Amino acid sequence: MIELAPSILSADFGRLVEQIQPVLDAGATLLHVDVMDGHFVPNITIGPPVVAALRKHVQVPLDVHLMIENADDYISAFVDAGANWISVHQEACVHLDRVVEHIRSRGVLAGVVINPATPVATLTDILDVVDYVLVMSVNPGFGGQRFIPRTLGKIRHLAELRAERHLGFRIEVDGGIALDTIGAVVQAGAEVLVAGNAVFGRGDPGHNVQQLLQAARSATLQKA
Repeated sequence: MIELAPSILSADFGRLVEQIQPVLDAGATLLHVDVMDGHFVPNITIGPPVVAALRKHVQVPLDVHLMIENADDYISAFVDAGANWISVHQEACVHLDRVVEHIRSRGVLAGVVINPATPVATLTDILDVVDYVLVMSVNPGFGGQRFIPRTLGKIRHLAELRAERHLGFRIEVDGGIALDTIGAVVQAGAEVLVAGNAVFGRGDPGHNVQQLLQAARSATLQKA
């Protein structure tokens, strides 16, 4: 099942709920929340209070992407705020297995993220305990960046490992997802597509979601 996860990082925070409702009406099935601390990545964004505020207004799952150091210290706060999915970076977690198990113990979906320069091989021993793998197709920290084509190989590699090992994790991709890239990403094996600038950056967000989903579903049919 293909799902589109609009990233609120690219939305107008002064009109957040107003901008979100049209994208949900258009078919988006979850919302992506980028959390940055100014240390692991060169930007500072939001924390649990914004997640809690969103939770009051939307019913769809909140996909919280922790681009932060010491992520384990903040998992409970984000779960309590209403997060349904939480992903952490392989590069930021010294004890990745323990962090993933902490997330799962709180009853939410656990994901692991890899940056563009991080090999899929670093995830070999964690793939059987995560619910999803998020492949960064840009260097994290800012929205509106261009898609890095070589990440398609990593998506294919993950899809092959999943099939070979009979695992059930989903593949999510974040960065540069737009009408000219979404088809290749889906054909490579991704099912959860994070789009920020392509949704909120120009035009009507609801219409943009419809176009992106249509392109993704067309690519799925071609793949079949």
